[in-house]
Amino acid sequence: MSTAGDTSTSRQASAIGTPTGDAFGPRFTAPLYLGVALNPVNSSLIATALVPLAASLHIAVGDTAILISSLYLTSALAQPAAGRLAEVFGPRRVFLTGIALVFAAGLVGSLAHSLPALIAARVLIGAGTSAGYPAAMLLIRRRAQNAGYQTPPRRVLGGLAVTGSATVAVGPAIGGLLVGWLGWQTAFWINIPVAAVALALALIGIAPDPDPVGPLAPRALTRRLDLPGMLGFGAMLTAVVVLLSSLPHPNWPALAAALALAAALVGWELRAAHPFLDVRLLATNGALTRTYIRNGLTLLGTYVILYGLTQWLEAARGLSAYQAGLALLPMGVLSALIARVVSRRAGVRMPLVACAVLLLVGAVSVLFVGSGTPIAAVVAASAVFGLTSGAGSVANQTVLYQEAPAATVGTASGLLRTFGYLGSIASAAITGAAFHQHVDDSGLHQIAWALVPIAVVVLVLTVCDRRLATADRRDAD
Repeated sequence: MSTAGDTSTSRQASAIGTPTGDAFGPRFTAPLYLGVALNPVNSSLIATALVPLAASLHIAVGDTAILISSLYLTSALAQPAAGRLAEVFGPRRVFLTGIALVFAAGLVGSLAHSLPALIAARVLIGAGTSAGYPAAMLLIRRRAQNAGYQTPPRRVLGGLAVTGSATVAVGPAIGGLLVGWLGWQTAFWINIPVAAVALALALIGIAPDPDPVGPLAPRALTRRLDLPGMLGFGAMLTAVVVLLSSLPHPNWPALAAALALAAALVGWELRAAHPFLDVRLLATNGALTRTYIRNGLTLLGTYVILYGLTQWLEAARGLSAYQAGLALLPMGVLSALIARVVSRRAGVRMPLVACAVLLLVGAVSVLFVGSGTPIAAVVAASAVFGLTSGAGSVANQTVLYQEAPAATVGTASGLLRTFGYLGSIASAAITGAAFHQHVDDSGLHQIAWALVPIAVVVLVLTVCDRRLATADRRDAD
């Protein structure tokens, strides 16, 4: 994410041609929204399929956590990698390639009959869906520059967040219905029609990348993409996932490996001509780094409740997959609604403070949820996290758009998602540890106790961030 290249980005934007009329009409935005929705589709649908999937494969429910972590581990690496590829080869090309991978993953998953085959499908899904968001952000940034936008195009950025939130809103309910009627394979084959529509819309609505891809020598390509940096980042993330999955009994060799790989990665990236992970920028741009951390911790809280409550409602309360999905529907609906509200206002500090407060309130409320709690109260507790997710996703995305260098907004956007996936991986580890033996009230309360200090950290990190207030004043001017 180096700052060098802003000028080249401006030249690339100019090459696209000044759009006439509405720069962000539905012809352009529809495929972007649908492509970005592919990841939350797969995040939310799998939640309702874990219990019947485990029963079908005769494995423990806790063992299915790998289907969550495998997608997020893949996505954590692939998101910034896809951003870098979009910057080098063109965002449209990367966007279309990602959709094609999702289509293939749907075929693999729907025909699979073993856990390893399903893991392979989830890895493909993670790789394919990772192209959508960073490529979309780069396409939006270049189009906004070309159209002369001086402030972030909030309507379009908000649309990305609303699309994701709305997908999460209807995902559990629709997923529960389809899984109940057609089996857990639905969580995989649903990608086939969705990817086909997204591919058709993208071919029609997104103009071809202006610059043809010329042949690059292997050494030049390796330097341009920083393949050693990508591999080192992936190895470090793998060690981190192994460590998180071992909790509450830490895998000390995994911790040692993660620290050693992190040190080696920093040393390499400081010397790289085109660093994949610009550690100098992360060290000097505190606002951007804090946004990454805040986003990751907030999504940890959202997903630990999404996965934890879904499993608890099905296994401990005896609800069907469809009923569990309906119970969590208000969580997603509120997330989409608040995302739309926040996207229409200029400031980011107050939404982020409210997001942190709601995260803490939600964590405390789950401590009082048990087998005897009325379903209406459970729904109310989950709905708090919907407000948290919607406000946080829009505001953090806007901060990133403002703070990231224009030339590398693809990689920067991918890295925002990477921190989100790390939070999601941690949520899978937390739910897996809490429900390892039995899915019961005690495990649900363990999840809530783990979430309380996380919410406190998010609140302190947000309230003490003076850059947010500065950004609000600059934006108002």
